[in-house]
Amino acid sequence: MLSRKIYAMLGLRSAVSGGRKPSPVHPYAHLSENELRALFLQDPFSVLRKKWSEVPGASDRYSTQSLLAMSDDDLLRNWESNRHAAVTGANFSVRGWYHLLYRDVLKGKRVMDVGSGLGMDGITFAENGAQITFVDIVDSNLEVLRRLCRIKGLSNVGYYLLTDYSSIDSLPSDFDVIWCQGSMINAPFEAMRVEAAALLKHLPVGGRWIELAYPKVRWEREGRLPFSVWGEHTDGPGTPWMEWYDTEKLLARLQPATFEQVLAIDFHSHDFNWFDLIRRS
Repeated sequence: MLSRKIYAMLGLRSAVSGGRKPSPVHPYAHLSENELRALFLQDPFSVLRKKWSEVPGASDRYSTQSLLAMSDDDLLRNWESNRHAAVTGANFSVRGWYHLLYRDVLKGKRVMDVGSGLGMDGITFAENGAQITFVDIVDSNLEVLRRLCRIKGLSNVGYYLLTDYSSIDSLPSDFDVIWCQGSMINAPFEAMRVEAAALLKHLPVGGRWIELAYPKVRWEREGRLPFSVWGEHTDGPGTPWMEWYDTEKLLARLQPATFEQVLAIDFHSHDFNWFDLIRRS
């Protein structure tokens, strides 16, 4: 297992104990995996919202509601400290490498940041000239981003709250990039396939789909747990689901759209994997 600091630096929803606001007890622990899968298919955003108003900081976890209680100075100081720790020193190999790689690639591009959380990626890319639309299922997450971007004087940003699948329809249809940093792996494949189909209506041919996930080798290494259990091992108490992905599985989730690989790698000792795909049809 990675240290809690490494998890937090990456900005993923990881297992961190002793934080300022403990994760809730898994609210669906009484359900079988098939029952939980059925619930996800019925209303995935409601299931996920119970967990993902929580985001990682540099050494623990926060509710975004608690961040909203901070002064502007404290909020900015907290965010900048977390970002610096996330991309420098030993953590360059966790998150800093792709900030460096994509900083110039995304300049001037219209990017949909799906599951934007604290905006460690999206704000960084907006500061370097990308047009970022933050998309999240929790309004307090987006409110934190609104405050941070206002404090930073960023105007090349937008904010969009997902309430259900149909709400995706009103997003613009001409994004250059859909960016999913660990946000499409915490619900069953079938539910994420529906969401991906809705998102892909907004990515023309030639656009890029960029995603971070957890590889199968990690799932095997950690005991081949049911996905309804594995989430609490990877991302802490209250995490209802986590799935592994490889290229074949990701491409299947994106069908009938077709893609070619720009980049597909495992990194950080096979703890994470990265997919950069270009849409061909």
